[in-house]
Amino acid sequence: MRSDRSTKIRASRAATALRIAIGLLCLSAPSVAAIATPPASASAVHANPPTPAAPATLAELIAALRARAAASQTSPAVRADYQALLSAQGLSASQMPYADYAYLRLLFEATRDGGYWNLHWTITDREPNSDAIWTQWRALRAIGPGRVSANAECDEISALYAFLARRGGVRNVGLFWPTGNHTVAVWSLPGAPREARIVAPTTQIFLSQYDSFGTRGFDPWKQPRIYEYGRRDVSDDLRLPPELSAFFIAQAARYADASGLSLQRLRGLRDRVLDGAMSREEAVQHAQSQRRRLPAGADRDQLAYAYFIREMREPG
Repeated sequence: MRSDRSTKIRASRAATALRIAIGLLCLSAPSVAAIATPPASASAVHANPPTPAAPATLAELIAALRARAAASQTSPAVRADYQALLSAQGLSASQMPYADYAYLRLLFEATRDGGYWNLHWTITDREPNSDAIWTQWRALRAIGPGRVSANAECDEISALYAFLARRGGVRNVGLFWPTGNHTVAVWSLPGAPREARIVAPTTQIFLSQYDSFGTRGFDPWKQPRIYEYGRRDVSDDLRLPPELSAFFIAQAARYADASGLSLQRLRGLRDRVLDGAMSREEAVQHAQSQRRRLPAGADRDQLAYAYFIREMREPG
């Protein structure tokens, strides 16, 4: 998305201020559920998910992500988030299939700014497609905690999300401009009793720390039509560096089963580390504090926090 440079700079400054505010609020916000912390078993805290083989091509990566999303459907946290979104949007399960929701939810948490694939928002003035992200990924030779995997603007990240949605078999995901200088993704759901539009805010710009998948912070009906993103940004036989594709799948294995609330809080911490606004050890301390406030029975969230803490403490 191209716009006047001064407008971009003002938006950047506003976004930076918002990032800091969001980070601070996320760190201090108590759980909306009970805050009693159960003693976690050693197996629950230290269990490691199986290490999947690194997909060789984009098609193999997408197949692996769809399989991981299917597995996440058994998570009580994912099921609860799905039911909450159905209720909030007044939808039926037939209008918003659980399998498609689980896949788009996984993609959202992975590809969003500060998500667990380590994408980072910045002004680029590039076209609204994901080409430059794939170029950066193909050139990447090392990835780890606190390391940005690719820098991209809001429209590029949203295009990446919509592109991967369609390549994974979910239709009607397109780009939405809530303002003249900002872009997010929207999933349009045709059917009775009415068409629904689910906002996927791939950055937190102009939103609060509580806005996540399905947010009402932007009105998607402001744009008369949401056109499905049909551009094929890269081919299915694209080959990614094995270390990077292995990282993508491992991160999905670690985090896909956690609740949206915990993933939102971890995103806030990770984003500040990627921004250089917080050290990894500071992120660990905040994560430990948040983890102690998790409600009883939140086993998948306990594991996600354990992975995050271990990830932030890895060398490199």
